Amino acid sequence: MGGVRGSNFRFGQVMNCDIGSDIPRAAAIIRNGGLVGMPTETVYGLAANALDARAVARIFEAKQRPFFDPLIVHVADRHWMPRVVSEFPPLAQRMADRFWPGPLTLVLPRSSGIPDLVTSGLPSVGVRMPRHPLALQLLTQSGLPIAAPSANLFGRISPTTAQHVADQLGDRIDYILDGGSCDVGLESTVLKLDPRPCLLRPGGISLEELEAELGHVDIIPPTDHPSENDSATPQTAPGMLPQHYAPRTPLFLESGISARDSASRPSGRLGGLGFTTVPAGYAYSAQEILSPAGNLVTAAAGFFAALRRLDELSLDAIVAGEFPDQGLGRALNDRLRRAAYR
Repeated sequence: MGGVRGSNFRFGQVMNCDIGSDIPRAAAIIRNGGLVGMPTETVYGLAANALDARAVARIFEAKQRPFFDPLIVHVADRHWMPRVVSEFPPLAQRMADRFWPGPLTLVLPRSSGIPDLVTSGLPSVGVRMPRHPLALQLLTQSGLPIAAPSANLFGRISPTTAQHVADQLGDRIDYILDGGSCDVGLESTVLKLDPRPCLLRPGGISLEELEAELGHVDIIPPTDHPSENDSATPQTAPGMLPQHYAPRTPLFLESGISARDSASRPSGRLGGLGFTTVPAGYAYSAQEILSPAGNLVTAAAGFFAALRRLDELSLDAIVAGEFPDQGLGRALNDRLRRAAYR
């Protein structure tokens, strides 16, 4: 199965990467040190053999990702954990029992077989078991743990379809598995359990779900990093930078726009992004309402695709309203705040 070629409609450039559903081909690419766009239930990942430092280096090169930002490793089975982590404590096993396969990444002590590049030199590694059937098949047929950050250029909008991957990375990678649109639409929740439960990144598993299992969970805010060239202070986990997931079009949060300061108000051709309605008081050239019925699951699944559609319209700015700060709304607000114009 050769697949079809991805094309970048925004820039009119034909990409040279096949899109298809050939699992044996994709698995062979992984075993041979190549890169595959891999569907998961969260977002599409840029997959490589997590045990091969040269293959992992290709991820950083293709994404233009700074080396201080560690990667998440994906496994197909609990029996794979000794290949990735040196310890799998009982509390972590309990959380895996509850949420795997699914959008929960656990930060655990790394095994000696995981290259430093995967963890940015940290003694811990983020690991999860994806729920998407094609991701599990790719893991199983390759026989390898897979490192897979989101399959986009660093800091840009996360991809939720195979075409999104082709639009940004199609000329830099070897193959894209087409698994349709992602069900969850937001990256995984990242949880550290030692010495106490800490939420490092909100995502597809809500804080409320975690606390139902663990009791109180501390929330760790995003942290600034001094320089993309400074690898002395790696991030604790993936996705913790304060500015991330950003469109090229400046995005303004409704809550950050002052009605008294006209200079802070965006102008020109505007796009509106909202949960049940778009922010009032603006003349929009385009609007994206994520769930008129107020369903946060629906909103999360369509969030990045809606943001991408607005970003492709050559607007002067996007005005976004925030979500209820509960359940998946907390993760959606996290993505908005990191994408906002500074």
